[in-house]
Amino acid sequence: MTPKIKAVFFDRDGTLIHEKPGVYLSAPARVRPYKSVPAALQLLKKAGYHFFIVSNQSGIGRGYFTEKEVNAVHARLLQLLKPARFDAVVFCPHAPDENCTCRKPQPKMGLDLIKKFHIDPKQSFMIGDKKADVLFGHAIGCRSILVTTANGKHHLKKYPDLHPEKVASNLLNAARFIVKGR
Repeated sequence: MTPKIKAVFFDRDGTLIHEKPGVYLSAPARVRPYKSVPAALQLLKKAGYHFFIVSNQSGIGRGYFTEKEVNAVHARLLQLLKPARFDAVVFCPHAPDENCTCRKPQPKMGLDLIKKFHIDPKQSFMIGDKKADVLFGHAIGCRSILVTTANGKHHLKKYPDLHPEKVASNLLNAARFIVKGR
């Protein structure tokens, strides 16, 4: 039996990179990681975590940009975050009204990664800035961390019944929480 790995699933926009709510990113030149991201990734890597990006990219389904443009944004992001290495980047291309099975908070993308990469969800975390990210993490059996970057503060106020295991001001503070095991 293949040993299970521990992982961190990251939302992309508003978690790893700056996001203007309501603005759809399609230009690689506009990718701007948050300043805390490199140190957070280094800390998590040192603790033995594998990295996965799990993102809703409804701009494809809405006709704002193409899958090729999303892949170019991801390529730029991965280049900017080196030497950190991500095992996979997956995204849902559907618009919200398409009722697909892969759009967060639906668990399909995460469950597929768990199976493919032999991930132990009980040792893993989901980090994001939206309600859908928290619910997605719980749906795949992980602990969820809500970062208050981009949409995070707004979602905490808008959804008082939202219960992430941790609320962190940025990715580095989320990583510190994970590494300390509390």
